[in-house]
Amino acid sequence: MSITRRHLLAAVLAGSAFALNTLPAAAADNPKVELKTSMGDIVLELYPEAAPKTVDNFLRYVKAGHYKGTIFHRVINGFMVQGGGYDKNMKEKPVQKPIALEARYALDKGLKNDVGTVAMARTNDLNSATAQFFINVADNDFLNHQILPDGDPVEVTRRGVSKTLPRSQALLATAGYTPFGKVIQGMDVVEKIKAVEVKDAGEMQNIPVKPVIIESAKIIK
Repeated sequence: MSITRRHLLAAVLAGSAFALNTLPAAAADNPKVELKTSMGDIVLELYPEAAPKTVDNFLRYVKAGHYKGTIFHRVINGFMVQGGGYDKNMKEKPVQKPIALEARYALDKGLKNDVGTVAMARTNDLNSATAQFFINVADNDFLNHQILPDGDPVEVTRRGVSKTLPRSQALLATAGYTPFGKVIQGMDVVEKIKAVEVKDAGEMQNIPVKPVIIESAKIIK
């Protein structure tokens, strides 16, 4: 999921802390990352037991200083806010090698794309996530991995609409996006970000008119 058409979601043709029943149990040693933004601070708790490769990848970018100066470049109220890939001039930052999708593993551990969770963006290539992430501002069940029944073709239900697809297409459509943490402080900031005025510019869509900048990202205790 990203701002360009080639990076759009495959499926898409006020408190400061959350307690979501589906989340893995909090642990004192779970990594926590503070995002200082131009609209306030956001603290994320990460769940390596639910998405180990994804958490490790995100922390590598944090430690490397990648997120400093990036923006939330795609904001859709009622859906999600996405960032981590572009600077305020809409120049895309270089990234490391993509990681494998862990959406099925995260689902098995009880972690879903519910409001307040943070997940990895990707292209239509399932194993293409790099640095971009998004924070869900709604319960986006259609972004979760879906287990398919046997057979080919197979009936797939997405956002209340059922379609019959060849199994190969159904597997792509239901692969999901990997959640790997949640907002534990600063959800009020996320609420402010999701409500900003946005614009389109060519292939670039849903861009905040006034840049929402990630000034720093650091691991905290």
